[in-house]
Amino acid sequence: MNFFRQTPADLSVFHEFAPPPTGGGHQFMRALCRGIESRGLRIEYNRLSRGTPACLFNSYNFDFRKLARALRARPDVRAVHRLDGPLQTYRGMDDGTDARISEINHNHATATIFQSRFSLDAHLALGLSARAPVVIPNTPDPEIFHPRDRLPFDANRKFKLISVSWSDNPNKGLETYLALDTLLDYSRVEYTFVGRIQTTFRNIRLLAPMPSAPLADLLRQQDAYLTASRNDPCSNSLLEALACGLPALYLNSGGHPELAADAGLPFDAPEEVPAKLETLARDHATYRERIAVPSLDDTVDAYLKQLFPETP
Repeated sequence: MNFFRQTPADLSVFHEFAPPPTGGGHQFMRALCRGIESRGLRIEYNRLSRGTPACLFNSYNFDFRKLARALRARPDVRAVHRLDGPLQTYRGMDDGTDARISEINHNHATATIFQSRFSLDAHLALGLSARAPVVIPNTPDPEIFHPRDRLPFDANRKFKLISVSWSDNPNKGLETYLALDTLLDYSRVEYTFVGRIQTTFRNIRLLAPMPSAPLADLLRQQDAYLTASRNDPCSNSLLEALACGLPALYLNSGGHPELAADAGLPFDAPEEVPAKLETLARDHATYRERIAVPSLDDTVDAYLKQLFPETP
């Protein structure tokens, strides 16, 4: 794609970044913006200058009123709304945020990017339609999350399993992780949980949240990733683990089946995990070979196609 800088900025991005370590949405937005800037485009953040032709705004992580004012003054701008959720689906409650997000989408968006087909379908099931929806999955930063120098698999040592969660929402898998703390054979499994969770463990090693680079180093020292989050639209932690070369055990819920596909095994209850773990260990190389994570270049291309559809 060829772009010519004739405006104060090529793209406006509305997103309030939180400092790391933090949730996957912030990590993805950093990687996406770096990828866009690597194409020679200039981004302005949380403002919309006169002449800037396109605006990307992320979910609800920005000042709604500031964005609305900016877009009302610039009706010619192509405005693309990146959505996940619905929030009520994985938070387990409806505090009105989804309705506010839907309102700004219908009032100001030209097009909508969903992070998974699950997320799009869940919105439609709740009557939350969106402007010109497309599905573009997230992808991790390849400079950080990659399989190079990962620990070789060895069936003669303990199987190294890991889970990661920034949020301590119980829907992120609390009940499953508590069950696995006693269900697994810890003479054969070494299990690490990184992040925030509302419990303590007897057998699972619990580590505090960590920035992306040391987390990626730790992921590359593991054999498999397990996620038990429920109704998670597009788990960045799962994508990061896959990108580091880890096949996955995943709760058959939300966007997990779309992301992991054949590079892992689904489960519906924690009691299924020990047998699934045996299968994953036995055929570890096969599951690793099936890992397919979208490249950052392809994801940037897909976003630019939505933001600048008239550009060849």
